[in-house]
Amino acid sequence: MKDSFGSVRRTVEGHVQTTMHPAGFHGDDKTKNFFEGWYVKLISADRSRRLALIPGIFLGPDGEADAFVQVLDGATGRSWYHQFPREEFAANALEFDVHVGSNRFSSAGVHLDLPGLTGDVRYASALTPWPVTATSPGIMGWYGWVPTMECYHGLVSFDHDLEGSLILDGERFDFTGGRGYIEKDWGQAFPSAYVWMQSNHFSTPGTSLSASMAIIPWRRSAFRGFIVGLWHRGELVKFANYTGAKARHFEIDDDEVRWSMTSRSGMHLGLTADRVSGGLLHAPVRTQMHRRVEETLDSTIRVRLTGRDGRVIFDDVGTCAGLEVHGDLTALADF
Repeated sequence: MKDSFGSVRRTVEGHVQTTMHPAGFHGDDKTKNFFEGWYVKLISADRSRRLALIPGIFLGPDGEADAFVQVLDGATGRSWYHQFPREEFAANALEFDVHVGSNRFSSAGVHLDLPGLTGDVRYASALTPWPVTATSPGIMGWYGWVPTMECYHGLVSFDHDLEGSLILDGERFDFTGGRGYIEKDWGQAFPSAYVWMQSNHFSTPGTSLSASMAIIPWRRSAFRGFIVGLWHRGELVKFANYTGAKARHFEIDDDEVRWSMTSRSGMHLGLTADRVSGGLLHAPVRTQMHRRVEETLDSTIRVRLTGRDGRVIFDDVGTCAGLEVHGDLTALADF
């Protein structure tokens, strides 16, 4: 690999540092059976240009290794995957700052130098990460401290302003005035079955939803884990296993994902996402980066949050929504 920067040693102190900095790189001490990828979403002001950029690295069980940048054009459904030698990857362990070849992804923005896709998009406002505390280091809550999870998740920014442009196959994509979103995953492999949805395009600017449910291996068993965060008017409403929330209804058919849940305090959240066709992305299994997962950036998510007394707190529809539905969905719904 390139000379690392912002690296940490393989010690208890190093584990604490990386856990408390979920946006950074967690693979400094890894040589095999590991992946890490950052999901960078760019939506133009008129919402006609929708791109997802995914830089990352995969380390296989026999020492094979690849760095990569994936691209999904949400307007057309076209996706492509650029591989790089492992030596062309470098990342900071304490903050979001990733180099893949001559491409750079950081908390300041994106610089792309890919075949057919070049340019710079800057973040014109501060990132809004999922809050990190000692007892709940990010979106995974206290599970973030567990060293044996198959897959870890991080939310780098719910929402931020964009400025700049990219050139895709000779056509200029202007992102000035648009919205951005960033999250990430790392570990050994993606869950065997999961649903993920996200939008930060609601009628109230600055509102963002991220929601996922998956079958989570746990010791010699497994459980259905979920994490939902609704960022609205500068406050975060959380529904997750670790907060004591309960999934009350979860149903998937060819047209929709329908999901409702209640919090420990009695709030109720209902989500309905439209299933539409998308592009195919590479996703990690334990031996390779070749599992193909369909993702769209053209879904809509209906969100309704009510209080314990039935009062409507939030009721809106998110557009330009990301949606992935993958794996044994019957097992996920019936778990």
